[in-house]
Amino acid sequence: MKVKYILEDLDCANCAAKMENEISKLEEVSSVSVSFMNARMTLELLEECAEETLNKIEKIVKKIEPDVKLKKI
Repeated sequence: MKVKYILEDLDCANCAAKMENEISKLEEVSSVSVSFMNARMTLELLEECAEETLNKIEKIVKKIEPDVKLKKI
């Protein structure tokens, strides 16, 4: 399952790299790409765990950069 987000208020390239690194460690995520320049995140998830995984991803994003808002495209 492919999911795309706009990362509103993302203002740190290093934070974007940290998010990508942490999210890529989740077993349910087969691929992740965070683009600081476009403020977008693209994910490939296992379908059966999608909602639970998206909650974990949101917690990771908020931990690294609390002001970022995820908006599904």
